[in-house]
Amino acid sequence: MTPSWRKPAGAFAIVALIIGWGVLIASFSATIGRWHILVQLAFYVFTGIVWIMPLKPLLLWMETGRWRVPR
Repeated sequence: MTPSWRKPAGAFAIVALIIGWGVLIASFSATIGRWHILVQLAFYVFTGIVWIMPLKPLLLWMETGRWRVPR
């Protein structure tokens, strides 16, 4: 069986997604730092979970070559 190029490409995309998301959220740190500590906590918990949402189709593509589950 020939190794698929999708797995290394997908791994690179995941790393790029994490770095990009981290840079985006960190760019708001001056504004977020002025918020109440509990609001900051809620914001960082929410944004720490949201970045995972695009991973499901990406992982599916890495395994099957399709972006959606066939019906």
